[in-house]
Amino acid sequence: MRKSSYHSMLTHHHRLVSLSIVSTDLPVWSDVQAIATIYQRDQERFHLLLTEPKVAVDHEQRDQPSTQNQPSTPRLLWLEMSPYRITMTMQGDGKLSYRHHWERGVYGISRYWLQGGQAGLGSQLQLRNFTRRLNLDGKTLPERLHLEYELWSDKIQLGSYVLNLDIQAD
Repeated sequence: MRKSSYHSMLTHHHRLVSLSIVSTDLPVWSDVQAIATIYQRDQERFHLLLTEPKVAVDHEQRDQPSTQNQPSTPRLLWLEMSPYRITMTMQGDGKLSYRHHWERGVYGISRYWLQGGQAGLGSQLQLRNFTRRLNLDGKTLPERLHLEYELWSDKIQLGSYVLNLDIQAD
């Protein structure tokens, strides 16, 4: 049997992660803690997959007719990480999906897909992002991702953001 340099099986690890996205100039923030699976693609490339925990319902929604009988699809976050570029995809809740491509010093694409209430109805929004800073730290596995970027619509800046991902060791 001939050996190949390509590994057909991915190495994977389960870790507790903390993912936060904060705007430095707008009242926007999100913080998620969950168990994630990290797949090692090669020496510098990793995929991280996590299911976002359910978000607490706000006060206005509590007073409306119950939607608890409607099944909800978990939101999956998938990050493709290397020291040079990051791609983050969120899908699965049936209402909103997005994909961001970040690369240091480059204008990347941020796409959002909104699903309408009726089957087949939806829309797509495409924005640009500019990555000011991208650091992926860790020796054999990533331990920390720090990303600073600006979000743009044509010539209008829609805020500056900081994404931090902390991955706990065993």
